[in-house]
Amino acid sequence: MTSPSTHVLHRTLSHTYPVAVWGEGITIRDSEGRAYIDASGGAAVSCLGHGHPEVGAAMKRQIDALSYAHTSFFTTEVAERLAAHLVDRAPQGISHAYFVSGGSEAMEAALKMARQYFVETGEPQRRVFVARRQSYHGNTLGALAVGGNEWRRAQFAPLLVDAHHVSPTYAYRNRRADETLEAYGARLAAELEETLLRVGPDSVIGFVAETVGGATAGALEPPPGYFARVREICDRHGVLLILDEVMCGMGRTGTLHACEQEGVAPDLMAIAKGMGGGYAPIGATLVSERIVGAFQAGSGLFQHGHTYLGHAVACAAALAVQTVIERDGLLANVRAMGAAMREDLVARFGAHRHVGDIRGRGLFQAIELVADRGTKEPFDPARKLHARIKREAMARGLMVYPMGGTIDGRRGDHVLLAPPYIVSRADVTEIVDRLGAAVDAALAE
Repeated sequence: MTSPSTHVLHRTLSHTYPVAVWGEGITIRDSEGRAYIDASGGAAVSCLGHGHPEVGAAMKRQIDALSYAHTSFFTTEVAERLAAHLVDRAPQGISHAYFVSGGSEAMEAALKMARQYFVETGEPQRRVFVARRQSYHGNTLGALAVGGNEWRRAQFAPLLVDAHHVSPTYAYRNRRADETLEAYGARLAAELEETLLRVGPDSVIGFVAETVGGATAGALEPPPGYFARVREICDRHGVLLILDEVMCGMGRTGTLHACEQEGVAPDLMAIAKGMGGGYAPIGATLVSERIVGAFQAGSGLFQHGHTYLGHAVACAAALAVQTVIERDGLLANVRAMGAAMREDLVARFGAHRHVGDIRGRGLFQAIELVADRGTKEPFDPARKLHARIKREAMARGLMVYPMGGTIDGRRGDHVLLAPPYIVSRADVTEIVDRLGAAVDAALAE
């Protein structure tokens, strides 16, 4: 266990963390010899699992050749190859990739690109973003400002730029009993347009959304037709569509990009997590030709930058990860094992008195806990049920990703599952069995 005298500023100062020392496949082992199934991929990151030899070899080759070259002086062959790989497989209209060190940076870059686009094209009055409540787009100040999680925003609110927030795609709680899913999605899209008209559409830069909701509310799926309507509304009012696929993208939901399943293409999209699989810190903003063209015709640059943009070793890791996913047909396994996981979750929790909803796509599934299934009343936040479930799961050798504040940043609990794309049918069964035991133990406390 970590020492009480640690000099690392850990996420929680009162908690003593086990020391991770080894990982292989879907397993992490600590310094005491305990093994854990990584059923959340950390934070939906470790898509290939741990210790993949081809990724390590690719990183070593790059280190032996060149580990770092600042992007104000050079490009690198590996960055060019990775960009070409991503753009070749990107949604229609995407022409460039901007490499950063993670999801928050990718979103921050997207926001700045969107603002600069309108400056370059003669609409500098566009200065606000519209996003959704209970969204999470990162912890930098810009990304936090467009994010809609009140708990994360509260103490930093005086530092955040203004943004407007509309309803999330939260059918379990917000769809009316007399609504079809399609009608619910149409109502949400209409709310977006009403907000644009109220704010003044010529003042709005972009609409920011997670294609499938991530950690904050737990794998919230968009209703059928919702994003097609959103795309039409954005186009009608000259507003950019900015998709955040940091958590749900790069294969997590069963297609390389989650927006493929919605039949839409964004103007800007942030990716990270499954892009490099945790082997190196990397993310990217995927940029449409329309935006790049405006920069080229105007100032000729993107007014932004970080020291580690396009880091060669990180690019090598990401290219190796993406090559293995494609070569080994792992997206097919995501779809098959995602269906198996949903089957097992329904079998274990479908009639559970304290599980109100099971949702998600591919290997991105969540359960929502409730005190009463009939009323959907959540547990008292003071109980910290999500933290209890995490503790009980760890005690059973299982890593899951529970979160509190599911409903409004304060009330509600859910557990997110996002295992590596290499999981087997037996792995899925073991994950759900251990989760079931952990949930029941936490509820018994």
